[in-house]
Amino acid sequence: MTRYKVVLIPQEEGGYTVIVPALPGCVSQGETEQEALANIKDAIRGWLTVARKRKLHIPDTDAVKIATVGVAV
Repeated sequence: MTRYKVVLIPQEEGGYTVIVPALPGCVSQGETEQEALANIKDAIRGWLTVARKRKLHIPDTDAVKIATVGVAV
């Protein structure tokens, strides 16, 4: 089993958007955290299937570094 870091983003209208930073364009959503996480698993499988069929580079799971930065507004 390969593990990917994901980012859950709560939406103002409700629900969550979830992205996989290591897999560009791999995005899903759900009404609850659990639903969003279940949906992103399907999106990851689909992303990897297409990448393999097209013989595209599949980034390493640790290819992306996640950091927090402060910004004065």
